[in-house]
Amino acid sequence: MASMNFGGFDAFDDAGDTGAGGSEEKVHVRVQQRNGRKCITTVAGLADDLDIKRICKAFKKNFSCNGAVQKDEEVGEVIQLSGDQRTNVKDFLVDQEICHSENVVLHGF
Repeated sequence: MASMNFGGFDAFDDAGDTGAGGSEEKVHVRVQQRNGRKCITTVAGLADDLDIKRICKAFKKNFSCNGAVQKDEEVGEVIQLSGDQRTNVKDFLVDQEICHSENVVLHGF
């Protein structure tokens, strides 16, 4: 069987904080594959002073999808949305001035 060499590509290399003097935290928007064609979009890293439940409610209403707020020990509160909503989430966060475009990191296929 032939050895697979992908050239040392690191999928999470762009997640590192390499910004000059960026004191603000990055917002990570990921997509996770479920079974078949189904997938879940997770939004992690939003500021603690924001009302996460209210943002989740706005996501659900604007994107016509289901969503929930999960508590994680490492990251804090994480928003889960059904479907691939990565670009919608980024556009919403920038349009509503919740965070800047350079602070939103999109992950996934």
